[in-house]
Amino acid sequence: MTEQLVESSNTTRSGNGLFPGRLQTPERKRQWGSERRSEPLAIVHPAPSTRKIIWGRVAILVTIAAWMYYVISTIIRQFVDNPNSGFRFGIESFSYLIVVTFLTFSALMYLMARQGALYRFKEHRRVPRGELDNHFTRYKDAVTVLVPSYAEEPQVVRLTLWSAALQEFPDLRVVLLLDDPPHPTDPDIAQRLNETRALAGQISDALKEPAARTRAALAAFRKTQKPAGAEHDATALESLIGEYEAAVEWLEAMAEAELVNDHVDEFFVDLVIMGLARELRLVLLALTAARAQKTAPAPERMEQLYLRLTWIFNVHTVTFERKRYASLSHEANKAMNLNAYISLMGKRWRREDTAGQVVLRPSLQPQEDDLLVPDSAYLLTLDADSLLLRDYCLRLVYFLESAGNERVAVTQTPYSSFRGAPTRIERIAGATTDIQHILHQGMTFYGATFWVGANAIIRKCALEDIVEVETAGGFEVRTYIQDRTVIEDTESSIDLGTHGWTLSNYPERLSYSATPPDFGALVVQRRRWANGGLLILPKLWNQLSRRRNQREQVLFREVLLRVNYMASISWASFGLLFLLAYPYDSRLLSPAVFVAALPYFLCMGSDLRDCGHRFSDIFRIYGFNLILLPVNLAGVLKSLQQGLTGDKIPFVRTPKVKNRTAAPAIYVLIPYAIVAFSLLTIWRDATQQNWGNVAFATLNAVLATICIQSYIGLWNSVVDVFLGALNWLYVKPKTTAPPQSLVVPKSAEEVDWKSILYHGDRRLNRDFRGGTDRRRRISIR
Repeated sequence: MTEQLVESSNTTRSGNGLFPGRLQTPERKRQWGSERRSEPLAIVHPAPSTRKIIWGRVAILVTIAAWMYYVISTIIRQFVDNPNSGFRFGIESFSYLIVVTFLTFSALMYLMARQGALYRFKEHRRVPRGELDNHFTRYKDAVTVLVPSYAEEPQVVRLTLWSAALQEFPDLRVVLLLDDPPHPTDPDIAQRLNETRALAGQISDALKEPAARTRAALAAFRKTQKPAGAEHDATALESLIGEYEAAVEWLEAMAEAELVNDHVDEFFVDLVIMGLARELRLVLLALTAARAQKTAPAPERMEQLYLRLTWIFNVHTVTFERKRYASLSHEANKAMNLNAYISLMGKRWRREDTAGQVVLRPSLQPQEDDLLVPDSAYLLTLDADSLLLRDYCLRLVYFLESAGNERVAVTQTPYSSFRGAPTRIERIAGATTDIQHILHQGMTFYGATFWVGANAIIRKCALEDIVEVETAGGFEVRTYIQDRTVIEDTESSIDLGTHGWTLSNYPERLSYSATPPDFGALVVQRRRWANGGLLILPKLWNQLSRRRNQREQVLFREVLLRVNYMASISWASFGLLFLLAYPYDSRLLSPAVFVAALPYFLCMGSDLRDCGHRFSDIFRIYGFNLILLPVNLAGVLKSLQQGLTGDKIPFVRTPKVKNRTAAPAIYVLIPYAIVAFSLLTIWRDATQQNWGNVAFATLNAVLATICIQSYIGLWNSVVDVFLGALNWLYVKPKTTAPPQSLVVPKSAEEVDWKSILYHGDRRLNRDFRGGTDRRRRISIR
């Protein structure tokens, strides 16, 4: 609680002139209706009141009771009162009941998950700082931070690397996994790649001076350290105070030098750098108070405080590019980028040039130029657009090493959104992100945790349990994190559970991630999120069957939450489509349906308000989901396509660029079609006096119209549709690749003998594009 108070009382905002860092003109123009507040939420969730928990239980009971009442009073009653109602009415009743049941089920799962989160927030007690320092004083294991990156802006990657590098941990190694083509021909792309490659070295250079100082100070203290129980040493205390003052000044100087262009930069300066500085100033306050009282901490405690400084500044930062090596998988997705590096850990590798390509082979006789990839007990996977608060590693590793958590494979803090979003769509997408944070916390209460890939601490031995080994092109390929679907973290969660591991969400806010700032980028992200859940469901059934065979208790509520997490987008999207498109008989409408949905919306509004958003955002989120309906349907249909064809769906990364990302025309036009069809429904049902359908269609038309204007934009719609039509009309001219051949008919001096000896006859390769001219020969005179 002390840390919370210090965090909030010392936080200054850019608007009052006290904010550290050099403010620049924002790169994105702030929209009307965007988020003005930039203060982040508390690290520790406030303990919910008993009243809030009771109302949560009441909400669950009301939802169940209202659904049951609807089934009895409307569906069953209609068939009893009208046994000859006809085939069409029977089909309508059956389909409407299915839609209402599935939507009510998803609402019930929301209420159940948030209830679990309330229980966890009330029970959570933060581990005191002294316990953390004591645990890690003689700690020997290491953490390797893996930051996969592809075509990212260097500034985005830089902030992520710094937030990882400033983690307090005894042995930390930060690896930037660059996945860009290593030899781009475009000058702009090459410049961006070179700037990104330089980041690891720049961070190492910046940390050299404070790292050397803290190591020297620790060594000097240990030489003069007095035995336990000795009287306090004023000189030693003075030296310790001086080291903490130097560390704080270094961090504050770094914060002052930072350029602040947007709300993410502001967060980085205020919470990552200055948050750590304020934490150290709190230690300084305690030390200066001890000096004023003519006392001092015990020598063991002083050593821990020196060690803490070394944990902050002593970090190894490196860059690794898998596409430089022909022996590693080049599959274009984040999972295989991570897998390629993990497969190298704990070994020495010899670089071998083979016909213009470099392959890695185990080094049997160590040499100076070998590629040495250190092993570690834990991995921290971190997306290149995410930021961590200062003690993320320390607290989560401590949690994994606490009694009773020996079989926890993955722990994380589900990411929250950056506050102060400059666009309306980023603000509302951030609101849904903050709601998901609560739900994921609640799913852990029921043992239904899923790995959310933006950040996580992973036991490496758990990944070794689920590894799959195959041979491709003569090289061993080890797959730890499955890349069969584009939601690799969800599938890996099931794999780990099948092998007896569990997952857990740490009940604090220690990680933040960027939210798409425009509709085009959001389309890419949400289409990927909607794709893959249905494909993983068979794995879940296999896991449940295996656990039951091993006499392990499987709670029914865990199964319900897991199924809802993986498949709810499918039935919610199709259910909403049916409600929008089909004119159901007015006899099927009932106030009970509204009553069943009401607790869901009221609880969501309460959760939004607790997260610093507005209660009225429940209507904006409904409209937001309405215009995303075609996006979600496209993701679901892609899953079905993959299930039928077996073809892997390409992994499309969310664009993180300064300019607006154009959305495909179809995703822009369908929201307008929803508005038009809703207006048609209003006219049609008003003439038939079907006022329930009129009210529903009016709500859809109004909210969809507002969201089109707010989140897509009228002019942006015109531009995106025009670009879509232009792309459809434009046909890229076909280029015939020159035939490949091993023939070099002129002289032996020009023959690529290394390629011949390594590859053999490349015309037999599947990717060989040579012609059928039988006159081609290898001619060596």
